[in-house]
Amino acid sequence: MAANAVMSCGVAAAVCPSVLSSSKSKFAAALPLPSVNATSRFTMSADWMPGEPRPPYLDGSAPGDFGFDPLGLGAVPENLERYKESEVYHCRWAMLAVPGILVPEALGLGNWVKAQEWAAIPGGQATYLGNPVPWGTLPTILVIEFLAISFVEHQRSMEKDTEKKKYPGGAFDPLGYSKDPVKFEEYKVKEIKNGRLAMLAFVGFCVQQSAYPGTGPLENLASHLADPWHNNIGNVIIPKGILP
Repeated sequence: MAANAVMSCGVAAAVCPSVLSSSKSKFAAALPLPSVNATSRFTMSADWMPGEPRPPYLDGSAPGDFGFDPLGLGAVPENLERYKESEVYHCRWAMLAVPGILVPEALGLGNWVKAQEWAAIPGGQATYLGNPVPWGTLPTILVIEFLAISFVEHQRSMEKDTEKKKYPGGAFDPLGYSKDPVKFEEYKVKEIKNGRLAMLAFVGFCVQQSAYPGTGPLENLASHLADPWHNNIGNVIIPKGILP
C-alpha cells in the first residue's frame, strides 16, 4: 500500500508538478516525496548495483565514488582518506605500467617478462628497448631509483592538504587541465575509471604470465584468438588432460 502510494505520488509529480509544488496541496501533505536526508527512511542506492544501499560514509563527493565498499574498508574516516589517496597513486602507476608492457612487445622489442633477464646474467649489460643502459649494473640502477623515489615521497609527505597531495598541479599539469573547474572534476572521474581498468589489466598480466612463463600478454592474446577452446584461463584452472 505504501509503495503504491509513493509510486502514485511520483507519477503525479511527473504529470502535474504544479499540483505537488503548491504548499496548500493535500497530496503534498499526505504523501511526501522520498528524500535522501538523514531523517528519511529512504536511502540512496549505490550506483554500482541498483537497489544496493549506499554506505553512509560514501556520499558520492569523491571522484569515481559509486558506493562500492562491500568490505567496509572506508568506514573509518582516516582510513577512507588514505585509501582514496592510495588508489589514485596506484591508478597512475598502473596506467604507466600497462602501456609500458604492451608498447615494447607490439614494436617487437621483447616482452616485459624477459626484460630483466640481463640482471640475472653475471656481467650482463643492462638494456632498455634494445639500447644499452649507461649506468651499468642493477645495484647502481636500484640506488638511483631509491634516491629519486625517496625525494619525491618525502616532498609528498610534507603536504598536508589532501587534495593537493592527490592533484598537485603546477609542473604536473603542463597542459592546464585543472584550469577549468568543471572540466577538472570530469577529468578526475575519467582518471580514476581508466586507472581502475589499468590495475585490473596489470593483475591480469601477472596472473597470465605466471601461468605461461616467458610469454607476453600480446603473445597470449594471439594464442587465445588462434585456438580459444584450448588456450584460455581454463588451462590454468583445469588440470591438463581433461579438456579434449
